Amino acid sequence: MRDRGDIECWLTDMDGVLVHENHPVPGAAELLQQWRDEGKPYLVLTNNSIFTPRDLSARLKASGLHVPEEYLWTSALATADFLQSQMPGGSAFVIGEAGITTALHEAGFIMTESDPDYVVIGETRNYSFDAITKAIRLIGAGSRFIVTNPDATGPSADGPLPATGAVAALITKATGKEPYVVGKPNPMMFRSAMNKIGAHSENTGMIGDRMDTDIIAGIEAGLHTILVLTGISDQAEIDKYPFRPDEILGSVADLLSSEPVESELD
Repeated sequence: MRDRGDIECWLTDMDGVLVHENHPVPGAAELLQQWRDEGKPYLVLTNNSIFTPRDLSARLKASGLHVPEEYLWTSALATADFLQSQMPGGSAFVIGEAGITTALHEAGFIMTESDPDYVVIGETRNYSFDAITKAIRLIGAGSRFIVTNPDATGPSADGPLPATGAVAALITKATGKEPYVVGKPNPMMFRSAMNKIGAHSENTGMIGDRMDTDIIAGIEAGLHTILVLTGISDQAEIDKYPFRPDEILGSVADLLSSEPVESELD
């Protein structure tokens, strides 16, 4: 097991790790400042594909966290990065909001409803039956099926909302075609994030709060994985899985000490 002191670059999830219900997790602001002071490259990751990095930076600032937009990496950016590598200058029919449409535009993609190379499903608060029908017909006609992230539900004040994964399942049922999902737990999202900051798996740490996305993807990408207990996971949740993170910590505040502490799993 690698020593935490060998970690030179960091990837961290956002919700449940740095913020919880729009409030900063104690120690989050100090940890971000510590990385800046130490000159350690880092990115804040989110599977949410609704918002642009600029939007997310403003939301985090309102929560009391300073994260410039260039330090944010979303499933929308990872999707655009992947599609650009696959088919530069391609075309796409997109169901989603500014996060994914802006990312694809900036990657040089053309948005079209006429014989697109890809149908891309991202997060939105207003899924249109007409748009879903169009997506089903385009995929049936040969367009490749891409999904930004697999999350089946999203949170709201009134309870869960159907999210990207649920809509993708509807389209799969109608077409018989499975999508390629770019966001976590696909380790590709971490690899594209590492490429952005010039990091390597041997010296990169990943902090997350979910065993089924953050930790499994971090393990598969070859990263030093740290699970924090400020999100949805507790010991009972951890025990459900046949794999383990390298470390389990109460919160990111436990990373503020200058001397690395021993992993609880040692």
